[in-house]
Amino acid sequence: MTDVRMRFPDGKRKALTLSYDDGVDQDVRLIEILQRHGIKGTFNLNSGRYPAEPVPVEPGIVHRRLTRAHATELYRGSGMEVAIHGLSHSFMDRLPPNLCLEEIVQDRKNLEKQFGTIIRGMAYPYGTVSDALVEMLGYAGVAYARTTVSLEKFDVPKDWLRWNPTCHHKNPRLMELAQDFAEDRKRNFRNPWLFYLWGHSYEFEQDDNWQIMEEFASYMGGREDVWYATNLEIHDYVENWYRLIFSMDGTMVYNPSCCEMFFNMGDQIYCVQAGEVLEI
Repeated sequence: MTDVRMRFPDGKRKALTLSYDDGVDQDVRLIEILQRHGIKGTFNLNSGRYPAEPVPVEPGIVHRRLTRAHATELYRGSGMEVAIHGLSHSFMDRLPPNLCLEEIVQDRKNLEKQFGTIIRGMAYPYGTVSDALVEMLGYAGVAYARTTVSLEKFDVPKDWLRWNPTCHHKNPRLMELAQDFAEDRKRNFRNPWLFYLWGHSYEFEQDDNWQIMEEFASYMGGREDVWYATNLEIHDYVENWYRLIFSMDGTMVYNPSCCEMFFNMGDQIYCVQAGEVLEI
């Protein structure tokens, strides 16, 4: 039997996603850049840290959190995902278990009420993660959680609750990695590739380097061979793909999910519809 390899929607081999934290007003400019280039991502919010009034734009103040009303207006309908970042952005690995669970559950409840959707993703505040915390995420119904451990790789994660990104936007190799991704300059090019960028948008103002994101988005956006997706969209697609059921001789495949799935076998791309048994 020929190798079977996952492909993303429309048979694409590559996917790109981003993840930005804290819900700050620089997200307005970041989302505009992403939308201009057809890129999607996830914004991780602390629902217990919304200021009562807009934070003034003054010298020395770059970490300006959005008010609840402004956050609702910005992210709702933007095409971006909203995810958990802890109710108060605490070091969760240092909290007693009950308070740690409260940070996760209450943030999820608040965000679901605010945005009228089911929230299933998370980014660890300060990147802190432990085995006990990962276990709590399972109890809280969290499907994936992003770390701050940059691997400089394009692998699809195997442990969704320890999802390590490709790199931070301040990585000096950012555009080199982008070119490796876009131009297939790495081995294992038959496997699906995922580029995952993370950071905080206030850093662009702090470091006066918005040109980094402008260059990255211009280069990586608008490519026909790349699927642009949120963190959760990627998680759900991959999980559904691994639910495909192949016959023992590899001549039939059943898709039990509610979405069409794509795979590569030999030199051909196959699409199996939701609920379909496809003869290969």
